[in-house]
Amino acid sequence: MDVMSKLVNFASILEEQTRAQAERTAAMPFVWPHLALMPDAHLGKGATVGSVIPTAGAIMPAAVGVDIGCGMIAVRTQFTRDDLGADLPALHAAISKAVPLSAGGRNQKILPSAESRLAELEQLGGVAQADGVSDKWRWQLGTLGSGNHFIEVSLDEADRVWLFLHSGSRGVGNQLAQRHIDVAQQQCARRYIRLPDRDLAYLVEGEAEFDAYLEALVWAQRYAFLNREEMMDRVVDCLAAFQDEPVQRLEQVNCHHNYTARETHMGREVWLSRKGAIDAHDGVPGLIPGSMGDLSYVVRGKGHVGSLCSSPHGAGRNYSRAKARKQFTRDDLDKRMAGIAWGRSDAFLDEHPQAYKPIDVVMHDARDLVEVEHTLRQVVNVKGD
Repeated sequence: MDVMSKLVNFASILEEQTRAQAERTAAMPFVWPHLALMPDAHLGKGATVGSVIPTAGAIMPAAVGVDIGCGMIAVRTQFTRDDLGADLPALHAAISKAVPLSAGGRNQKILPSAESRLAELEQLGGVAQADGVSDKWRWQLGTLGSGNHFIEVSLDEADRVWLFLHSGSRGVGNQLAQRHIDVAQQQCARRYIRLPDRDLAYLVEGEAEFDAYLEALVWAQRYAFLNREEMMDRVVDCLAAFQDEPVQRLEQVNCHHNYTARETHMGREVWLSRKGAIDAHDGVPGLIPGSMGDLSYVVRGKGHVGSLCSSPHGAGRNYSRAKARKQFTRDDLDKRMAGIAWGRSDAFLDEHPQAYKPIDVVMHDARDLVEVEHTLRQVVNVKGD
């Protein structure tokens, strides 16, 4: 652990630009007591991805992120590798059909399984009916998106089958985030506040703009949580049909890694924004995925005070998407994905495992933050292009 000023760093692999960005955020006057930088930290919009930001009396919307509520859900089933058989491409195809993929993916009809979740979201404040918010969110509940979002069938150290997926609040979360980032920038400009980065613009607690953002935040975080549940229901149904046997959910974890919560740290209540980090309070279960084709982890928090009871959320990028496309080849990606049923497309070159930090290094850096309960390896990987 490296401590500098108001920055506590847990990353052994850290670019200078990333450190400088984190230091700018940590220097904001309402950050208290310090910013904790996770082992998977990399450059982000405004604030660093992989940072834990406690604030008193203000929130920076861009420091929460544009995919509000993005996170993971995992289910351990009763099946083992021997139960799955050899035709894993058929399971890949079934999941790809059951869950709409890609950035613009949407359902062709509202499924009965989604109706109660949509009703809950309708009743949760006025965000769903807010002016200018597209109603597409109703049709995107239960859809994956693109980029590093994925659905996987994985095996743990005992060859038990897990279902594992990563997604967030889809287009509506991004839309709400961008709206409130703009409001924060307008507020700071109106007050002649000079910022080290305009994406560090903030909203002040007690004002109407802050309350409106908080309402949107709570709504989008719940949307993301329910979106993952809806997708997991569909993936469970696919596996049940594939096995011709109902799926038993022997363990389940659903956790955000882009969100804000009211928490107490070092004796003081703060708004804690985890932008690419998970809750790692003592005993709290969590999920840390590796990159495509790499290991993932089911963990339990250790409640480390300096990390603000947080841990990394994944591997963290080493290469931008554009650089990864130039650096890596499809032939190499095919070799890295040997033995895994996947989409077999050049569209996934920017998700090449080496575009990310080595997950074993990230987990070593996080050894004081979490305890590993299960190590998972993929046998099916579904992504949107």
